[in-house]
Amino acid sequence: MPQSPPDPASPQPKSLTDLFVSFTLLALQGFGGVLAIVQHELVEKKRWLTKEEFVEEWAVAQIMPGPNVVNLSMMIGSRYFGLPGAMAALAGMLVVPLVIILLLALVYAHVADHPGVAGALRGMSAVAAGLIIATGLRLYGALKTNPLGIKICTVLSVLCFLGIAIMHWPLAYILIGLGGISCILVYKRLGG
Repeated sequence: MPQSPPDPASPQPKSLTDLFVSFTLLALQGFGGVLAIVQHELVEKKRWLTKEEFVEEWAVAQIMPGPNVVNLSMMIGSRYFGLPGAMAALAGMLVVPLVIILLLALVYAHVADHPGVAGALRGMSAVAAGLIIATGLRLYGALKTNPLGIKICTVLSVLCFLGIAIMHWPLAYILIGLGGISCILVYKRLGG
């Protein structure tokens, strides 16, 4: 998917090292989900992306195979520095966290049966869910510029939630069904 070139006047990464360090720090902040942190860092703090650009790129990153934030990091790296930028961002997302996870796996093997560890993991999953909800609410305003408008996007979101969380339908069915409907609606709204 061709990306528009970044505006030279807007803030952007200074170098490949800046990309690597920025994505390493992002990866180190996100345990159990980094969407909220990535949105805050890239949109609000660094301003490498607008809210609308973030929502669009996140949507593409979600439909690509692999972890969403890794896909997004490569897209942003490529946007500013081409293939070397994509590789620097990818390395930033993976190198240090991989080392930490390998070390944690060694520790976890020794304490996995402790009840406090299971409770801590449950608590972290609740926090991650809260962060995802907060980010969704913060990005809700970006739907004003969406061709479908806020009302239809909200209906599609509620249907998606009901299908996955309540009805327990497979994600593939939801993506094909609601994704197909939304693509058709956007196509018609854009005069296709």
